[in-house]
Amino acid sequence: MAKQPFTVVYEDNHLLVVNKHAGVLVQGDHTGDKTLTDYCKAYIAEKYDKPGAVFLHPVHRIDRPVSGLVVFARTSKALERMMVLFKKREVHKVYWAIVKKRPKEEIGKLTHYLKKDESRNVTTAYDKEVEGSKRAELDYKRLGKLNDHWLVEVRPKTGRPHQIRVQLAAMGCPIRGDLRYGFSKPNPDASINLHAFHLIFVHPVKKEKLYLRAALPEEAFWEQYLDFEKVKAQDQHLGNTFSG
Repeated sequence: MAKQPFTVVYEDNHLLVVNKHAGVLVQGDHTGDKTLTDYCKAYIAEKYDKPGAVFLHPVHRIDRPVSGLVVFARTSKALERMMVLFKKREVHKVYWAIVKKRPKEEIGKLTHYLKKDESRNVTTAYDKEVEGSKRAELDYKRLGKLNDHWLVEVRPKTGRPHQIRVQLAAMGCPIRGDLRYGFSKPNPDASINLHAFHLIFVHPVKKEKLYLRAALPEEAFWEQYLDFEKVKAQDQHLGNTFSG
């Protein structure tokens, strides 16, 4: 099978969860570039020798320059139930971000009102509610410093467009490589150092609790931060604690 821009993290008859490489679109846009959905449909068709159209739908999205976990539903029942879990905020999400500036608090909470300009594909954070804005919340923790950059663990409570990127930038800590939200220079591969690291949720059909983890990108700058990973996927307290 040809090399794919993802690795499979979890797979059964209902779900496909993959670790997406940075730079790959989850769903189509104006560029017309091949998407993660396209690649994953081709993977399913080839692996299971499925003729005709493959049912596979992403349940959520992460931004193109971001790496990490993306959940696909393989049946309409799983899709419907997973959408409900996300809507009810019963999917626990953990991200790792690398920033240049030291976050002021070791452990903090950010609340903003975000408004997206669809024409420019840019989200703006406001301290108070403005017309057309939506409330966004996240918790964060500084995990440590390495090579003049800080590793921050982020746990979003809401799922707004560009939420983590714009909220960290709003506190003066844009993510490494994220020119759109104020970082000074791009990464060589056009990625940003934001990784969807863990997902925890109850399987929509089997009703088992899943603890899913996406390995950090195989890239030198990321790999040096492996030393900070103190909690592995089997840690049953992950839903309540930070990794540090």
